Amino acid sequence: MLSYAIRRLLGAIPTLFFIITAAFFMMRLAPGGPFDQERALEATVMANLNATFGLDEPLWKQYVIYLGNLVQGDMGPSFVYRDLKVHQILAIGLPVSIKLGGMALALAMLVGSALGSIAALRQNSAVDYGVIAVATFGITIPNFVVAPVLLLVFALYFDIFPAGGLNGWQSYVLPVIALSLPQIAVVARLIRGAMIEALRSDHVRTARAYGLPTRMIVIKHALRAACLPAISYMGPAAAALLTGSIVVEQIFGIPGIGRYFVQGALNRDYTLVMGTVIVVALFVVIFNLIVDLLYAVLDPRVRYD
Repeated sequence: MLSYAIRRLLGAIPTLFFIITAAFFMMRLAPGGPFDQERALEATVMANLNATFGLDEPLWKQYVIYLGNLVQGDMGPSFVYRDLKVHQILAIGLPVSIKLGGMALALAMLVGSALGSIAALRQNSAVDYGVIAVATFGITIPNFVVAPVLLLVFALYFDIFPAGGLNGWQSYVLPVIALSLPQIAVVARLIRGAMIEALRSDHVRTARAYGLPTRMIVIKHALRAACLPAISYMGPAAAALLTGSIVVEQIFGIPGIGRYFVQGALNRDYTLVMGTVIVVALFVVIFNLIVDLLYAVLDPRVRYD
C-alpha cells in the first residue's frame, strides 16, 4: 500500500503542473492589474511597481521565474498585502479554514449517515419520504442562500449567535451549519441508497439467518459497505471544506483562505490567488489518495499492490 501511495503522489505531479500553468496564464490574461485604481497612477510610479514585482518582464519569463521560486518553496510576495508573503497569509488563513471545514465535515458525516441509515431501515415510510424531501431541499438550496438566511434569523432577528468574525465557539455555529447542510443532504442520499442495497446483499441475509441482532447487522455489515459511496464523495468535498468556503467565509467575515481568495481575485493579487489554487489542488490530491486507501480498509476485496 505504501508503494501505491508513493506512485499516486508522483503521478499527481503532472496534474499539479498543469493546474499551476493554467491558473497562471488565466490570471494574467484577465482584464485589469494589481495596481489599477480609479485614479490612474503616474507612469513613473506604475513602471517602478511593475519593475519591483517583475511584471515588466515578458509573460513567459514571469512564468519561468515563478516556477523556479515555487520549486524552492517561495510563492512570492502579495501585491496587495505589501508587508506579507503569500505563504504567511496562507499560514494565517489555512488553520481557520481547516478548523471550520473539519467541524462541518464531521457534522455532515455524522448527521448524513444517521439520516440515510434511518431512511433505509424504514424504506417507503413517512420517515423515508421526509428524509428524501429534506435531502433534496438541502441539495438544491446553495450556500449563498442558506448563509444569509441563517445570519438574518439567528444573528440579527433573534440575536442568538454572532453575526460575523471568530469570537468564541458561538461564532462557529452558523458558518458550520451553512457549510454542512448541502453535504448532509448528499451524504444522506448516498448512504440511503447504498444501505438499501447492502441490506439486500447475500452476506446480510446470511447474518440474519444466523440470528444476529439487527443492530450488529446494520453497524458491522450493512453500514460498513454503505459508507463506501459516501467516502468516495467526501474526498473532493473534504478538500473544498477544509480549504475554506469562498461564499460562507465572505458572508460571515471569517479570515480563512476562502475570503483571502475572493479578495485576491477582486484585487488581481496574482500570487495570492495562485497560492490558494495550489493549496486547494494539493488538498484534492491528498484527500483522493486517502479515500482510495480507506477503500482498502473498509472493503477487503480491494487490494493495492
